[in-house]
Amino acid sequence: MRSCFMLLVFAGLLICFDMSGQSRRLDRAESAYAAGEYYEAVDLYRNAYSAINDRDLRTEIVFKIARCYLKLSEARLAENWFRRAINRNYDNPEVHWYYAEALKMNEKYEEAIEQFRIFSELVPGDPRGEAGIKSSELAMYWIENPSPYEIDEVNFFNSRESDYSPAFASEDYTLVYFTSARKGEDGHRHGATGEYFANIYESRKDRQGIWSSPSPVEGINSDFDEGTPSFTRDYLEMYFTSCKAVRRRNNGCQIYHARRSGGGWVRPEVLNLAPDTLVAAHPAISPDGLTLYFVSDMPGGIGGKDIWKVTRDGENAPWGDPLNLGPDINTEGDEVFPYVHHDGSLYFSSNGHPGMGGLDIFRAVSNEEGGWSVYNMGYPINSPSDDFGIVFERNTERGYFSSNRGRRSVDNIFSFYMPPLSFNVSGVVRDIESGEEMPGARVQMVGSDGSILRVTTGDNGEFRFMLRPGADYVFLASYEGYLTDKAGVSTRGLDRSEDFSVAIDIQSFARPIELTDIFYDFARWDLRPESMVALDRLVEILNDNPHITIELASHTDSRGGADFNINLSQRRAQSVVDYLIENGIEADRLVAAGYGKSRPRVVDERLAEVYSFLPEGTVLTEEFIESLESEEMRETAHQINRRTEFEVLSTDYQ
Repeated sequence: MRSCFMLLVFAGLLICFDMSGQSRRLDRAESAYAAGEYYEAVDLYRNAYSAINDRDLRTEIVFKIARCYLKLSEARLAENWFRRAINRNYDNPEVHWYYAEALKMNEKYEEAIEQFRIFSELVPGDPRGEAGIKSSELAMYWIENPSPYEIDEVNFFNSRESDYSPAFASEDYTLVYFTSARKGEDGHRHGATGEYFANIYESRKDRQGIWSSPSPVEGINSDFDEGTPSFTRDYLEMYFTSCKAVRRRNNGCQIYHARRSGGGWVRPEVLNLAPDTLVAAHPAISPDGLTLYFVSDMPGGIGGKDIWKVTRDGENAPWGDPLNLGPDINTEGDEVFPYVHHDGSLYFSSNGHPGMGGLDIFRAVSNEEGGWSVYNMGYPINSPSDDFGIVFERNTERGYFSSNRGRRSVDNIFSFYMPPLSFNVSGVVRDIESGEEMPGARVQMVGSDGSILRVTTGDNGEFRFMLRPGADYVFLASYEGYLTDKAGVSTRGLDRSEDFSVAIDIQSFARPIELTDIFYDFARWDLRPESMVALDRLVEILNDNPHITIELASHTDSRGGADFNINLSQRRAQSVVDYLIENGIEADRLVAAGYGKSRPRVVDERLAEVYSFLPEGTVLTEEFIESLESEEMRETAHQINRRTEFEVLSTDYQ
């Protein structure tokens, strides 16, 4: 009996010790996660998972492992672990939103949309579901419609570890500073990333265009993390981030300022923009040196990490109090890595604004309301992975940025370049009635940039011009015995190269040209409002052909007295002439003529194709019209006779 009792006590102690061990393992994992040490937290959670039998708690750990991988931008692993949590019926609807975010980062946008919809159904009041759907749809559109930037990986900067946040450190762009987690002298690894502590490195390009092997910047780096350098306009001052990492403690980050002296940097000084336990990082100094943007999680923000700024009255004046940039820039997510372009626009990365996945790079410009207008840089600057830390050469669309794209687990530096915009137009001149191409036609290009060029169309009636950015162009086509006509294109506001195609159909004036859609009320000569479109087109024709004079002829059908119809048609023709004069056409270029019913219409090929009961070449006399079978046919023929047309009288008007 006593032995049994002792065995039971011993077994109970084992259970207690085991439960205590399980709790300690999980507590260590939770502490690592709370301190932002996601790399270590993954292993601790996995160890705790192996030691725990409770199904619900194991499912909770699966979800937390997935979140660690997402924090580490290990999107493929995050996707797998979130899927495991869902398959284990994890009851927190957040899992579907996180799973969708991981799918986005793996460029599985259709699947991501489905998960965002599930999340929206489970949490209908949360805007993140609809925002995620919109982001996924935009991402697919951006990939199908890429910007003209050309992207290349910069192998001479990159190592096997993370390299990111480049900054130009000289006026001629031959000296570049960047952040690198490559192995240094101490070889200590960071609990948050699993990589070595980051330092600021430099590389210089020689006269042959060859970059030197990167080396640590002297006088700046410490045993902890340093990075994200930003330089004043004269490159004599540098701002950078330093983060003192202590195991299981979040000691925050601070921004330091250093001055160049004798080819090196004097002892850096901390700016004290936020308490030591909080983040003040990623400095970006404005070109005038009077505004410093930075990232912080200090109280008063909108999301996780926000972009703030401090200003000063002069280069030697003290910095003022931090000011949050507000909801135009900051979201409930993270806004990080600001950069001030020389034109004053602000670039930054965000996972809160609609994007392709992970961090996307955005451009913000001041608007008339005193806020910011924010634009996603699109593909290929952005990708489904993290994209951040952009920098430009002055006045050019060329520079560097950072990304872990290409299924990498580390960040690399990429170059970007926008080739000069190229615009071309190819066109054809055709006969408007036959549709045949017209070789030997003359085409004149007139541009708002002052350019005037003339060509003659080739054997197939074709022509071609090269165009310049930011201009409007008109192409005037002419041919002996034809009215000049035109087409136009514009390159204003276009940010990508484009080839235009135009067709100019010109009309022979060997016979009268009918004006369609000219309407009058019965037995009246006042123009109806719907006639104005056709008459405005006639004004345009006369302006394009300033050397012609024309006769405006009005015709009636055969019904009614001859005198009445002559008088009515004359007044109708005069109403057209009056309209043209009111719209700037010289009166001595215009003749009004009313022919009543004296000139019935001759059926041409076009009319014969439209109306099978009207043979080509037939004159629509009263006798012929009365011979038609139905009242509908007869009314159609009368309507064709009621017309307004013009005929070119001369081509030498001065």
